[in-house]
Amino acid sequence: MMLVKQLSVFMENRPGRLYKLTNALGKEGIDFVTLSIADTKDFGIVRFIARDNERAYGILKKEGFTVGITELIGVEVEDKPNALAEVVALMEQENINIEYLYSFVLTNHNSAKILMRVNETERAVGLLEEKGIKMLSEKIL
Repeated sequence: MMLVKQLSVFMENRPGRLYKLTNALGKEGIDFVTLSIADTKDFGIVRFIARDNERAYGILKKEGFTVGITELIGVEVEDKPNALAEVVALMEQENINIEYLYSFVLTNHNSAKILMRVNETERAVGLLEEKGIKMLSEKIL
């Protein structure tokens, strides 16, 4: 099954913390493919995919961050209106819950990448493959 590994860092929501994370990786030459931040008043979760997730994980652990690895489903769709809605509709029709989702478009491509965490990964992957939707792996992000 083609899944994309994402790193999640749980940290206090205060000045300097995001800099410490991004700088710890940047000074080691690690680049981000995606980055998303969800926050509450006191804490935040920084979710990202790096060009080298394994190295990023080791560096952040060494720096004392609370970091975990999550597997996401990644799909590629045309960069056009309603493409995201069509993928979401497939999940909804099968009563598969999308816990969170984010998307991005790479320049010079006519496609959008959608990354999502769902409650039934294997069933969702089977459904997407059955519908002929292009699946992503970390190698093609």
